[in-house]
Amino acid sequence: MTDADGRGGPSGVLRRHAWIVVLLFCIAIGIYAARREPIAGEHYGWLSILPALAALAICFVTRNVILALFMGVVIGGLITTDYNIVQAFLIPNIGTPRFAEILLVYLWALGGLLGLWNRNGGAWYFASWVSERFVRSRRSALFFSWLMGILFHQGGTISTVLTGTTVRPVADREGVAHEELAYVVDSTASPIATVIPFNVWPVYVGGLITIPALAAHIPDRDAAVGWFLSAIPFNFYGLFAVLFTLLFALDKLPTIGGPMRRARERVLATGELDSPTAEPMIAKELTTVNVAPGYTPSLVDFFVPILVLMGVAIVPYFVAGRLMIFEAFGLALVASIVVSALRGMRVRDAFDGLVDGIKGVTVGAIILGLAVTLAGVSDTLGASAWVIEISAANLTAVPWVLPGVLMLLCMLVSFSVGSSWGTYAVVFPIALPLAFAVSAEPTYVLLCFAAIMGGAVFGDQCSPISDTTILASLACGADLMDHVLSQLPLALGAAGISIALYTGIALAIT
Repeated sequence: MTDADGRGGPSGVLRRHAWIVVLLFCIAIGIYAARREPIAGEHYGWLSILPALAALAICFVTRNVILALFMGVVIGGLITTDYNIVQAFLIPNIGTPRFAEILLVYLWALGGLLGLWNRNGGAWYFASWVSERFVRSRRSALFFSWLMGILFHQGGTISTVLTGTTVRPVADREGVAHEELAYVVDSTASPIATVIPFNVWPVYVGGLITIPALAAHIPDRDAAVGWFLSAIPFNFYGLFAVLFTLLFALDKLPTIGGPMRRARERVLATGELDSPTAEPMIAKELTTVNVAPGYTPSLVDFFVPILVLMGVAIVPYFVAGRLMIFEAFGLALVASIVVSALRGMRVRDAFDGLVDGIKGVTVGAIILGLAVTLAGVSDTLGASAWVIEISAANLTAVPWVLPGVLMLLCMLVSFSVGSSWGTYAVVFPIALPLAFAVSAEPTYVLLCFAAIMGGAVFGDQCSPISDTTILASLACGADLMDHVLSQLPLALGAAGISIALYTGIALAIT
């Protein structure tokens, strides 16, 4: 079909696509014409920053992180005239032992463990067992939801799905508004993953900051993970988001904002879990546990992998100062398979669950690969050197503004693109070298590091196009925009306090 002005049918689509092709062709010609050899072997001038800026701009316009990261890599190839971006950038950055380790943990071990829990019902059974014994009111239901968010502290879609699907039946029974539940589930997803480090976040972020531009300060993966751990006390947004959610669950928060207050008043007065105009998002695949035929879930299915995971990850850290994340996830996955098989599950069913879990995190793995590649492109172009060259002098005069500005920037970017990890990919490789150039004082750099962490998580939590926001609504049965609008005032309060603290502390130490 074609509407009157020709924009609605196939011909209109072709014309729009033709304009896009022409625009991209003109941009390519402009980049090639403007390029020049690196200045003093360090950078390409303003073109050094173009791939990262282009990635950000495309994120704003298309809301597609994968497309944005890929186009950033393509633009890098145009600038360097390495048109075979697979050979020039993708293989050198993805085909490394460092990326392979990250991929094994994120894609195989973690995804497989989630799939096995879905197949043996371990997480669901544990939540049901606890709720039947300890949840007796609205407040205890919300507190139980908060505890589940802390327990499933892997972050993002992982925590959202696990927490939301396990606590919703209990919360519904006790009359918790879906807006309230979605806020607790969403606010203990990514924020908690940045302050409890026994997950893949230190590995991912560590991969982004283990780059040549930072080699003098962060020489290897262990040092990068150490930076993540050292910055936790300064990750004010993550800490306040989790604290605010706890106070909210206990009904001790002084103010909760107009939309959330109205939701609470509604459910208390009428018992209605959703507003009259709500269109709840309910997905059966998120609320139905797919236990293997003939298998009886048990607490053992949940506790054995968790104890292996936490034990292998935590004990060596306190004993020898070594964080064994890779080994912990791998052994937890093996433990889950062994326990399921010993308790009667067919090996075929166990591996079907493992494969289903891996499939569920494939998109994250794609983003991860492109993010690492774009960071490599920025290194090749000398983006950090150029940014430092033009910015260090000005920021040296007012260095105290940088942590707060970085947080605000990451809040805007991640809210627009709906991805904390995508934001990290384009901000960390540029902003962290800049922070070191402005001031090498350790606390100052940690403030900047933590500000980036918290700002990106804010947008990921609050954006209506974020996967965690959407999945929180789905898993909790809430209307998407009701969830967004009701949690935004609470999140903005935590973010505002965080920016004020960053600015005050930076002013005191610089």
